[in-house]
Amino acid sequence: MLPTLSRTERERFLAGVHVGVLGVTDDRATGAAPLLVPVWYVYEPGGEVIWQTARDSVKARLVRGAGRVSLCVQDERAPYRYVSVEGPVVGERDPADAAARAAAARRYLPAQDAAAYLEATRAQLTDDVTFRMRPERWRTADFSSFAATFG
Repeated sequence: MLPTLSRTERERFLAGVHVGVLGVTDDRATGAAPLLVPVWYVYEPGGEVIWQTARDSVKARLVRGAGRVSLCVQDERAPYRYVSVEGPVVGERDPADAAARAAAARRYLPAQDAAAYLEATRAQLTDDVTFRMRPERWRTADFSSFAATFG
């Protein structure tokens, strides 16, 4: 059995800066695999996972239809760790939430670049929507203790 992260560790890890991989059931074809796409997201321990996407995108349509999503984040440096959360979509704001957009830009970009990015992509505030997911199921692995047995 893989070593896992404690509740505090997993929430802190998810709150760290990682590009998430969002997964949602893809109902466009019988037997289709889930749609998996990278996303910027915002999360604070005990809260909801927040991300934005284009209102009319395949991703948005599938999220609305499924009503549930998964998000996986990982540390690609050894010793490897990951957190995967799954839960219901508990909110959609249309048009996109400007404060959530700014928070995501500041999370992933240096301050000067975030300001320039927000200005250059300001039209997305009218073209995008903001989704919120409440984490219900958590899956984690922390290979640091496993890797220590080899050191």
